[in-house]
Amino acid sequence: MKEMRGKGAEETVNERYTQWKSLVPVLYDWLANHNLVWPSLSCRWGPQLEQATYKNRQRLYLSEQTDGSVPNTLVIANCEVVKPRVAAAEHISQFNEEARSPFVKKYKTIIHPGEVNRIRELPQNSKIVATHTDSPDVLIWDIEAQPNRHAVLGASNSRPDLLLTGHQDYAEFALAMCHSEPFVLSGGKDKSVILWSIHDHISSLASDPGSARSPGSGGANAKHPSKTGGSNDKPTDSPSVEPRGIYQGHGDTVEDVQFCPTSAQEFCSVGDDSCLILWDTRAGSSPVVKVEKAHDADLHCVDWNPNDVNLILTGSADNTVRMFDRRNLTSGQVGSPIHTFEGHNAAVLCVQWSPDKSSVFGSSAEDGVLNIWDHEKIGKKQDSVGSKPSNAPPGLFFRHAGHRDKIVDFHWNASDPWTIVSVSDDCGSTGGGGTLQIWRMIDLIYRPEEEVLAELDTFKSHLMTCQS
Repeated sequence: MKEMRGKGAEETVNERYTQWKSLVPVLYDWLANHNLVWPSLSCRWGPQLEQATYKNRQRLYLSEQTDGSVPNTLVIANCEVVKPRVAAAEHISQFNEEARSPFVKKYKTIIHPGEVNRIRELPQNSKIVATHTDSPDVLIWDIEAQPNRHAVLGASNSRPDLLLTGHQDYAEFALAMCHSEPFVLSGGKDKSVILWSIHDHISSLASDPGSARSPGSGGANAKHPSKTGGSNDKPTDSPSVEPRGIYQGHGDTVEDVQFCPTSAQEFCSVGDDSCLILWDTRAGSSPVVKVEKAHDADLHCVDWNPNDVNLILTGSADNTVRMFDRRNLTSGQVGSPIHTFEGHNAAVLCVQWSPDKSSVFGSSAEDGVLNIWDHEKIGKKQDSVGSKPSNAPPGLFFRHAGHRDKIVDFHWNASDPWTIVSVSDDCGSTGGGGTLQIWRMIDLIYRPEEEVLAELDTFKSHLMTCQS
């Protein structure tokens, strides 16, 4: 029976993918499919490098999680992002699932000490990237100063420009960067949320690439661990920074953290204890608000709305996304969400607000689907548009079904707000290491209805003029 269920599920995934692929020319303004050599657990947009007539060039960060035959790597790629309304429909649909995309080209490889579980870029300095690996430390990299490495068996690890120390157990996934200050936030298996400031080091890293490679060039908070024996996966000769604050209130592993977009002192965290906690450094190291039961299962992800700081999203192993208003988080310690979004049939792994429209966000899950929602559409009569089925959950207006297994990460492009990069662990389906997709839905789906109708009327008028 178990084998039959697995076979049936596989057929369903393949059927869904086949249907999705047939609709690509209709639903998408642009799509690039990139078959990875090795799985990647994180993908992030970096700075825009160049603007041209038909496409822009932009940094893209991802990783290679290998089987040990070659080292794990942090990959810096250059990506060509085709501008809206440029790609032809027939070109969009002509991609090979088993090929690497010509739009994604590797620029630099950093040999990473351990697998790369999470990548985050520093908003104040586009050269600085933080990574989480299978250790207690957060690793900080100046990607321009780091040498390009060739990932071959036996190659020594690249050396991080800075280590953020303080966790007492593995800290693998919860990682965030502050919007206004060079602060880093992390959570781990030690049930702690830890805050660092890397301000002294950022100034030296950015101004003097030579000093970035020289331990001891940092600020007053730096210390230098001595070289020790043991696993060569652990960097032992990089300068390190101790925590500015350690915050304890979770009863289990902290799975995700996020800063308030308008405050370097306020942040939130979620964990396997089903709790959502709000913190404020000015109020000490104890929780300001603790939502004891934010979901009915482990919480995997959280995001704070950059355009409306009262709204917080959480995603959970209970297959749902919940939206909370921080002014009214609980009812008797139990979570009191504004709305629960039910559009996935497996654990939600990632949620993120759109950088462009305050009511729009995305959610990805182990079901291989990335849903795009607009909470302002809840309760309003909607015509079915694009891929939205007639029985779609309230607020859902687009479903990206181009991946054939769990979508482990995605990221909205702040330089091109409706463009998304997503990565999935579907190496069994693709014959590769997973799939990276860069895509933009057709603008008829998200533009205001009156604007679309006005454009359609203009087109009809133009057509009639031509015919006459």
